[in-house]
Amino acid sequence: MKTPHRLELTHASKPLTFEVEAINERGEAVPTPIAGEHPLTLYVDKREIVTLMTLGQAPEALAIGYLRNQRLAKSIDEIAAVQVDWETASVAITTRAPLRGLENKMEKRTVTTGCGQGTVFGDLMEEVDSIKLRDDVVLTEDALHALLDAVRRHEAIYKEAGAVHGCSLASNTAGGVEILYFVEDVGRHNAVDAIAGQMWLDGVDGSDKIFYTTGRLTSEMVIKAAQMRVPFLVSRSGLTKMGHEIANKIGITMIGRAAGGKHYLLFTGKHRFRKTVAPTMVA
Repeated sequence: MKTPHRLELTHASKPLTFEVEAINERGEAVPTPIAGEHPLTLYVDKREIVTLMTLGQAPEALAIGYLRNQRLAKSIDEIAAVQVDWETASVAITTRAPLRGLENKMEKRTVTTGCGQGTVFGDLMEEVDSIKLRDDVVLTEDALHALLDAVRRHEAIYKEAGAVHGCSLASNTAGGVEILYFVEDVGRHNAVDAIAGQMWLDGVDGSDKIFYTTGRLTSEMVIKAAQMRVPFLVSRSGLTKMGHEIANKIGITMIGRAAGGKHYLLFTGKHRFRKTVAPTMVA
């Protein structure tokens, strides 16, 4: 998609898999694809912010989404350029004006259970209280199953090499479910940040969308989905106590253990979910 914002942007995706030799159970040497993993240090106006370990699929979107989801930037319009240089393993973000409150937020860091980065900045819970999600949208059971079927067809790196998490954003309309973005990375937080960044670049509204992740639903994952104003959060994995508490507080419709077949567990936001009613048999 073309970006509607005037942004100086590199397009520096890395190879996503690499081939190494492994010995199988029969003692045979077999060429085996493995997932890439690369350090990428993020700088904002020449100040070092964090080093992420990433697959390298969408590093520019990842950097933008990181600023968005960590609440370090409030709008894509604050960003002038995103330049990735794999020779120095760095991404340099230049802003149009110094980001407000950056110094204070850098002093307040919370180590989280996330893989791939695992840090949040600033007054987290204060911003949670201000998040309002739409209540006039509905997710049907049929749409949920359609989403899970569509996601399985997109998991290219996982099927080839394993060792990655996948996240997707899907539309949810009367015409059906459509995957808008699908990103795989070594950390589930990287994948959600890359999607958040691309949404900003493309001007995509999340208020009627479904977000899917292969990873567990921790407090940070719930907050990130809510910050994107996404009302539906689905995972094939489980959830944590704090993730459940925050999802319940925000009112997000959260579904876990949706790994395939017809099984799923609806945890919070039940008012937006509609179970499919089986046709009544007529004698």
